[in-house]
Amino acid sequence: MVAQIISIGSTQHIDLFKAKLGHQLKLCEGDEVKIYLEENPAGKFTFLSCSVADYGKCRCAGEDTQMLFKHYLADVISDVILNHWEDLLLREIIRENYYYFGDEEKSIIFQYSLRHINREEKDFQNTIYWLGRKNRIIQKIMDYLNVNNRINIDGFIRFRLKEYIGELRDATEKAVDEFLMERAYREFIQLLKYFVEVQEPRIDLVHVLIDGSFFKLLDEQMQPVKNEYLEGFIVNMVDSEINYEDLLISALISIAPKKVTLHYKSQESNSATLETIKSVFEGRVGKCRGCSFCKDPQI
Repeated sequence: MVAQIISIGSTQHIDLFKAKLGHQLKLCEGDEVKIYLEENPAGKFTFLSCSVADYGKCRCAGEDTQMLFKHYLADVISDVILNHWEDLLLREIIRENYYYFGDEEKSIIFQYSLRHINREEKDFQNTIYWLGRKNRIIQKIMDYLNVNNRINIDGFIRFRLKEYIGELRDATEKAVDEFLMERAYREFIQLLKYFVEVQEPRIDLVHVLIDGSFFKLLDEQMQPVKNEYLEGFIVNMVDSEINYEDLLISALISIAPKKVTLHYKSQESNSATLETIKSVFEGRVGKCRGCSFCKDPQI
């Protein structure tokens, strides 16, 4: 008879470990191979003693049975780490490194972190990335179990999965950068809205014709907006480096119309610009119901 005992200790998810191990290890069990699970508390830790006994000849006898046994254990441990423990690790990283954010802000950063480690969308590319992460963890666990019969999950994650923890730290850093950029954008939009609200409207209606990186501003009679409304704006723009979206928004703020009608053929190619206009001129923006430009734009 060939027997092996491996103990798995953890402070978290012990019931989940037990349920998954019980299910997974049954796949290795047969007439001549028996699997046993025993739970042993030890202070704040709980250890699960997993033993395999090979009573005779089978297709995965001796060393093959032990290797298969270890692989099943590694698969369960990696699955719990990625699907359950990872949330705790991310929240801990955010709490320790970005303590100056409020609870709601930390929650947003956590959600952004999940996106940066490809946890939110289950498409093919993200699945491949997730499997790659899991396989690297499985290999680390297998290497460890080849020379140890006792594994403390808390300590293993902290000291043996430093590369994995580094990936989580990188994800939270990107999430914080994204959050700060979005917050700065919202504050900027609020400032622009304030400028629009305090400025006296210079025109009742302006039609904004957008085609890629080009735009035209037309009045109610579909004629180009008079230069006198834009003279100060044009002077300020001379010799300055400004992108197309900033130019359009600045022109609209300079005119301060009561109403804005948007004309465009493709919303996808101009989505960012359109959303900015709608945010700054909230309550004043409408979309053209259909005209020759929108059907076949020629600026």
